[in-house]
Amino acid sequence: MSILKSSVTSASLLFAVLLLLHSPFLGAQQNEKERLQRDKIRLEQEIEYTNKLLSETQKVKQTSLNQLTLLNRQIKQREELIRNINATVASIDRQITQTGDTIVFLEKEIERYKAEYARMIVAAHKHRSAHHRLMFVFSSEDFNQAYKRIKYLQQYSAYRRAQADKIEQAKIGLTQKRTELELQRAEKLSLRIAHEREKDQLGTELEKQNQSVRSLSQREKDLLATLRENERALNRLQKAIEDIIAEEIRLAREAAKKAGTARPESFALTPEEILISNNFAANKGKLPWPSERGVIAATFGEHPHPVLRGIKTRNNGIDIITHEGAEARAVFEGVVSNVLTIPSLNNVVILKHGEFLTVYSNLDEVYVKRGDKIALRQSLGKIHTNAAEARTKLHFEIWKGKDLQNPEHWIARSAAIQ
Repeated sequence: MSILKSSVTSASLLFAVLLLLHSPFLGAQQNEKERLQRDKIRLEQEIEYTNKLLSETQKVKQTSLNQLTLLNRQIKQREELIRNINATVASIDRQITQTGDTIVFLEKEIERYKAEYARMIVAAHKHRSAHHRLMFVFSSEDFNQAYKRIKYLQQYSAYRRAQADKIEQAKIGLTQKRTELELQRAEKLSLRIAHEREKDQLGTELEKQNQSVRSLSQREKDLLATLRENERALNRLQKAIEDIIAEEIRLAREAAKKAGTARPESFALTPEEILISNNFAANKGKLPWPSERGVIAATFGEHPHPVLRGIKTRNNGIDIITHEGAEARAVFEGVVSNVLTIPSLNNVVILKHGEFLTVYSNLDEVYVKRGDKIALRQSLGKIHTNAAEARTKLHFEIWKGKDLQNPEHWIARSAAIQ
């Protein structure tokens, strides 16, 4: 019975070892680490692409607002990368602690296994001869007791072999954990070096940012004139979109009046359009970018001007800076509702997706016309490049009926990961 009891205890301890080696906690840590690694790769790709765009602006002798915009974006990307590195180091620290605890546990278990095994060897040595084993069996009071003693000897022998196996398994686990620990420490050191490198880069970029602001501040009159021109262009775009929406609602109300149904507050949609609208809504946060590559240079909503003090700018969508020759593409299937030409915004394509509208502004060339059915990611036109600033910028908006939407809530987090 003592052997069986000891065997159960050892099995429980071995189970505890396996839990330490393959626990859900470790799995969660590994998942977190993999997520952080994916984010790190994405950020590095974004920084590399932003660097490429910045290098294009260096060809322009005079400091431009586009250059400052890209620098601001790069600084945010760099800061996010530094936070990512810090979070990864913290995750590795937790793994190192857990690995260290497992190593201590395994070392203790190996010592306990060895001590128990040594006691068995000593006991086996005392009764090593076949004569002793036979005497142990033949001295039984009856056949039943003799049978039990035979089974006892068999179990004892099997348990001793199992104990030796457990020692080997624990040693293998210990070796694995020690290797893991060394790799974790090496990775942590590498990340610390990367952290210092990124901090140095950030310092350089912040200095460039200050220089750009100082340079641009000397041209406040020009910047204000450009700002007012852009505001007029965006107001014209907003009015055009509102007119399109108003016309859609008017037609819907006329159709409802003829049919004797309730007066609608939004578009009249066919069953096919309802399906497209529902599918568009279901893809919130997963829509592809309206350009294959790019960085968001201006976000949705009201923001202080990066140079002009006391001046705020309002953006009905997002501005994406991309490379020269890039094309705008549809973020979802739909129909071309309108194609417009607006000074300072060049050509504008508006797509209808059920009750949703997507707006693609600042196109040099347009490849589609009103009424065309458009497929997902279909090219709509070539994005305009401002040679004076070496800037290729797409202005993108999303409307749901009469309500503006923040495009960043609808598109995927990064063009680099699509």
